Amino acid sequence: MNVTRLLGLGLTPGKLRGLQRVCNPNGTLTMVATDQNSSMITMIKDALKKKGETREPTYQEIVEAKIELASALAKNASAVLVDGYYGIWNTVASFHLPASVGILVRVEQSGGEKSPVGAPLGAIEPGWSVAKIKRCGADAVKLLAQFEPTEPDSAEHQFRLIQQVYEECQKHDILFLLEPVAFPFGGEKKDSPSFVARKAQTVIDSAKYLSRWCDVYKAEFPGNVGDSDAVSRENLDKLNAACERPWVLLSAGVDFPQYKKQVEFAVAHGASGILGGRAFWKEYFLQDGAAGRTKFAHGECCDRVRQIDEIVKERAAPWFKRYGLTMTDLHGMRAAEKWHFRYGAGGSAGQKAGGVDPDAVY
Repeated sequence: MNVTRLLGLGLTPGKLRGLQRVCNPNGTLTMVATDQNSSMITMIKDALKKKGETREPTYQEIVEAKIELASALAKNASAVLVDGYYGIWNTVASFHLPASVGILVRVEQSGGEKSPVGAPLGAIEPGWSVAKIKRCGADAVKLLAQFEPTEPDSAEHQFRLIQQVYEECQKHDILFLLEPVAFPFGGEKKDSPSFVARKAQTVIDSAKYLSRWCDVYKAEFPGNVGDSDAVSRENLDKLNAACERPWVLLSAGVDFPQYKKQVEFAVAHGASGILGGRAFWKEYFLQDGAAGRTKFAHGECCDRVRQIDEIVKERAAPWFKRYGLTMTDLHGMRAAEKWHFRYGAGGSAGQKAGGVDPDAVY
C-alpha cells in the first residue's frame, strides 16, 4: 500500500512519527497532563495559606511539583503533556520522563484577554512558538482554544488562532492536538442554566467546525453531571460522528470516580483514549509535606492512571480505525522511490531561489 493514502489523511512523516510516539503500541492513547499553570499556582497558594504563608509560589516550587507529577504519571502513560515555561526543559534535563514516553508541549498563553462580553481571546505564550516546540524535540504541539460558536467575536478570533497553529504545525511537520473548551460568557457562571443547557451542543458543534484543523482532537464530555446514561450515550454518539480526526477525552478537573465513568462511556462510543490532568492529581497539593505529596503522586496518582490505561488499551478505538485502516495496512505502507525529493516541496509557493523550501512539507 502506497503512503499516498497516509498523505491524503494529512499524515506526513513527522506527524505520523509523532503519533507513534504518543500512542500505546495498539494505537490507543493514554496521555496525562501537567501543563496547567494558573490552576496549579492557585492550588499551591491555597496549600501555602493553610500553613500560614500568604505568598505566591516560587518558580522552583512550581517546577519541582511538575517534575514529580510527570515522573509519577508517566509510569502508566503513553505520553505526558507539559508546558513550555516550567515544564519541557526541566522535565527533559532532569531525566524524569522515560525515553519510551511521548511528550506533548502546549503552545497557548495562560489567561489572556477577553471580549466585551467576557469571552476568551486566546494567544500564543509570549516567547514561545510551534517552531521552538519542534526544536525541543517534542512529539506534538497542544493548543487549548476555548470555543463557543454562539459568541461570534471570540469564535472568529479563536478560529483564526487554531488555523494559525495548524498551519505552523504543517510547516514544521509536527503532530497537532487541539483542545476546544466551552465557556460561560455575558455574566454567566458554569452553573448558570443557560450555560448548562447549551454545553453538550457546544461540544458537539465545536467538533463539527474544528476537528478537521488538527491531527488529534481533545474533547470535553458532551454533557453535565446529572445527565442520564441514555442522554450521555446519545451525545457521545453525536460527538463521535462529528469528529473528523481521532479524539480523546479530557478530564476538566472532575473527581476521579466521575472521570473513570466518563472514560468508560467515551471509549464505548469511539474515543481513542484520554488526555486527563487534574482528575489524576488535584489532591496532590493537599497532602501533608513533601513526603506526603511524593507518596500520593507515586501511589494514588499512579494507580489512577493505571486504571484508566487498562480501560483505554482494552476498549478504546485505535487512532487508525478512524481512517478505516488496520495495523496490517500500516505494516504494508511503502513510499515510492525518490520520495525524499518531494518531501518538503511546497509547489511554486514553496520554492526559493536556490531550490526547494526546506520549511515546507508535502
